[in-house]
Amino acid sequence: MTDPTPPKATDAPADKNRGTPPEPVLSIPGTGRAADYDSWPLLRRLWRDYLHAQLGWMILAGLFMAIEGSTLGALSYLLQPLFDKVFAGGNHGFVWLVGGAILMLFVIRAGTSIGYQTLLTRISLGSSTAMQVDLFRHLLTLDAAFFLRNPPGALIERVQGDTMAVQGVWRVFITGAGRDTISLVALASVAVSIDPVWTLTAVVGAPALIVPTALVQRYIRRKTSAMREQSGQRATRLDEVLHGIASVRLNRMEAYQTDRFARIVDAIRVTQIKTAASAAAIPALIDVVTGLGFFGVLMLASGDIIAGTRSVGEFMSFFAAMALAFQPLRRLGGLSGTWQTAAASLERIYRLLDTAPTIRDPAQPRTPPAGAPEIRLSGVHLAYDGTPVLRGLDFTAAPGQTTAIVGPSGAGKSTVFNLLTRMVDPDQGAVTVGGVDVRALRLADLRGLFALVAQETALFDETIAENILLGRQDVPPEKLARALEAAHVTGFLPMLPRGIETPAGPRGAALSGGQRQRVAIARAILRDAPVLLLDEATSALDAASEAEVQAALETAARGRTTLVIAHRLATVRGADKIIVLDHGRVVEEGTHDDLMRRDGTYAALCRMQFTD
Repeated sequence: MTDPTPPKATDAPADKNRGTPPEPVLSIPGTGRAADYDSWPLLRRLWRDYLHAQLGWMILAGLFMAIEGSTLGALSYLLQPLFDKVFAGGNHGFVWLVGGAILMLFVIRAGTSIGYQTLLTRISLGSSTAMQVDLFRHLLTLDAAFFLRNPPGALIERVQGDTMAVQGVWRVFITGAGRDTISLVALASVAVSIDPVWTLTAVVGAPALIVPTALVQRYIRRKTSAMREQSGQRATRLDEVLHGIASVRLNRMEAYQTDRFARIVDAIRVTQIKTAASAAAIPALIDVVTGLGFFGVLMLASGDIIAGTRSVGEFMSFFAAMALAFQPLRRLGGLSGTWQTAAASLERIYRLLDTAPTIRDPAQPRTPPAGAPEIRLSGVHLAYDGTPVLRGLDFTAAPGQTTAIVGPSGAGKSTVFNLLTRMVDPDQGAVTVGGVDVRALRLADLRGLFALVAQETALFDETIAENILLGRQDVPPEKLARALEAAHVTGFLPMLPRGIETPAGPRGAALSGGQRQRVAIARAILRDAPVLLLDEATSALDAASEAEVQAALETAARGRTTLVIAHRLATVRGADKIIVLDHGRVVEEGTHDDLMRRDGTYAALCRMQFTD
């Protein structure tokens, strides 16, 4: 079946300097307001959807981080007795107590570090894999028009790149909010207990960071969003070029495509550099403020120590607490930029999850018809982006018979299949199967009525057996054997290295065109649906392959209502009825002989093809 929506507009032509045409932009509007993607709403949704299930592991990881973070405060506190009682007081026996306590602190840090790092890996991987599954599941529910606006490469980047970005950032964020915050609180408590005035002097410049931090946060989020979009363009370019590698080589486009790709990755490089520089700005400002604080403390402390109101041990303990607080403070300062990186990816993820399909199951579904049904289109109008495709289409396909749909390109032939399977819905009119409007059936029930064999056979990079069974476990071997025989698949299996267990290759590349079509026919026969849709099923085959595939199709059509789309009119001469479309309307219908006698549009098409 062809794409249910009109073909994409081609890229804008390159200029004389072979500049890069505009890249497609991922068009995912989302259903929420802009405020729904601010930091706090995103955090709440992340907690509700993914992190709440990891609460137990997070509590345990938090306990380990609390223990490790508090050891820094204990370490700085132990320096005061070390200097005052051991070094200055000459109490050599006390060194064993202090030294043993310090050794124990480092052993505790080692054990708790292993514990929380392992748990954080479990938490971050658990949330990111759940996101990937949710995104993939949601993508499978979206309308075909969505996939026209959003190329596969960009969507792959959403599912893979954005979730991985959130995974890495989230681990850093939990570590910073947990271990580093606790370390900072413990160290600040030691500093305050020694001298509150020294502590206040050390942090007096902190308010100056508020405005620069807010500005940098906005800049980082904007740049990160741009980088994620550019990453989607990169994935799209790779996907299109690698799938069209034969055309690239035959048209000698290697240099041209390399130039396009180089422009995209260079734009990503520039954006990454700007983002990295911005993310480094906050820790750098913290360095400056901390340096000023240390300078002020030294000026105060030197006078206190000389005057004898403070001991060297107290100063060393305070100095160690401030020095040890330096790295946690820098990491916490960098978290604002780190969060904006995560928020940009989270916004893209939730915008995709908030995109709702327009074609849904009815509130009160009807029971699907039994047996080979009649198919009827009545007064059907349909337009794509304001361009009419069907203009009051009316026709009936009799149950159990073969109805062919022919006409020039753009007449609306493939759109009929898309309407039947509800890939799109009509703007006006009704489409019924067995007397039931297709919009009154559950999508799963409706699509279960149809088996499709299309010109572009959708095979997966799995074995031939898996491509035919499509995950079904309830097919008896004898039923599979009958389908293989009816589809003439048994004719080429002995030539394959592993028979039916031979991998089909990416998009079925390991098989010939005729072999791919026969695999698709075996799949359709095994599906045993009451309606068979054939969309240009033999148009790309040579004469020998076409004869075999045509014989398999005739077998598959027995006892089913069959609709055939064909440009090669020789393949539909034996149809029970031929419907001729032109500009979205039925202009003729009848058998081949009837239409030839009328000497109208169908006869003209036949003369054109057979003369050629």
